[in-house]
Amino acid sequence: MSMFVDGLDKAVQRAFTRPIPKSAGAQVRYLVKQRKGSTKAVAELLGITQRTVERYVKDQIKMPRRDLAARLEAEVTRRWQPQVRARARQRAATTGGIVIDTRARLGYTAPIGSTDQDRIRHLTVALPPQYAALLFDAQEQGAGEQQLQEIAAEALREVYFQDSGRRAGSLEEVRFTDIEHLDFDL
Repeated sequence: MSMFVDGLDKAVQRAFTRPIPKSAGAQVRYLVKQRKGSTKAVAELLGITQRTVERYVKDQIKMPRRDLAARLEAEVTRRWQPQVRARARQRAATTGGIVIDTRARLGYTAPIGSTDQDRIRHLTVALPPQYAALLFDAQEQGAGEQQLQEIAAEALREVYFQDSGRRAGSLEEVRFTDIEHLDFDL
C-alpha cells in the first residue's frame, strides 16, 4: 500500500466532475476507447483474453470476477477525466496549495535544551503551492514513498514547526515516521 501516492491520487479524484462508469461493460468500452479501439491492448492491460474483452464490450458478460472488477475500476479511475485531473493539479501547484491531514510520529533535530522528542501528533496543515508542485512533480517522475515522505517532512518543517520563518529558525531536520493516517485535499 502506497500511502502518499494513493493519497495524492484521491485528492485529485475529488475534483472529478462526473463519476466513473459503473457497469463493467461501460468501463471496458471506456478503456477500449482510450486505447484507440484496441481490444487486444485492453486484454493485456487487464490480464484477460481479447475475446473476453469483446464480450464485455457487447454486454454479453455483465458481472466480472471480484479481482477483475477491482483491476477494471482501478484502470478506469487512473485514466478518468485527464484534463480535469491536470487542471486540479495545476491549480494546487500554482495558487491553491494542498492540505495534509496526518496522524504520525513527528520530531525534529534542534540545539540542546529544546524538547525535540518524537511524539504522535495529529496535524491538519495547509501547505503552500510550491510544496504541492514538489509532491506532484515527484509523483509524476515515479518517486517512491520515502522521497514523498521527505518532501512532506520538509513542508511540515517549514510551515508547521518554523511558521514560515517566524520561529524555530535553528530547526535542522524533521522526522516524520510511524504514519497512522494520511490524507490530502486540494
